[in-house]
Amino acid sequence: MVSREHKRASLHDKLQLLRSITNSHALNKTSIIIDASKYIEELKQKVERLNQEIACAQNVVEEDPMPMVTVETLKRGFLINVFSEKRCPGLLVSILEAFEELGLSVLEARASCTDTFCLEAVGGENQTENLDAQVVKQAVLQAIKSCSEGSEQE
Repeated sequence: MVSREHKRASLHDKLQLLRSITNSHALNKTSIIIDASKYIEELKQKVERLNQEIACAQNVVEEDPMPMVTVETLKRGFLINVFSEKRCPGLLVSILEAFEELGLSVLEARASCTDTFCLEAVGGENQTENLDAQVVKQAVLQAIKSCSEGSEQE
């Protein structure tokens, strides 16, 4: 008898736990299980919807990957990091031309363009006017945009 009572108490505890997890207001065993089943179906639908949203977001990123540009101000110049999908030939040239237009001379640079485009450059100011890091960033982004638009037209 002790065993049967122990099993019944254990089942009751588990059903109460299931009831609390699923936010069920049911009192009998069958209704709690039905509510749990509905709850599981709702969770499956949420997972499916989230997977679809992730897939859509990945497609958007793959179709039009945004370049990542960071510009840090140094004592007499800038540290510029650019990361972009390899999308257009001549991207490095376009960025260097943008530096030239801003009056930045490239003091040191590392570039890689095997699968993606990656550039780390230290630019020093040639002109007497002070440049803002945001101005440099916008010029680099515009150079990337112009380059990618030019390669799409060809």
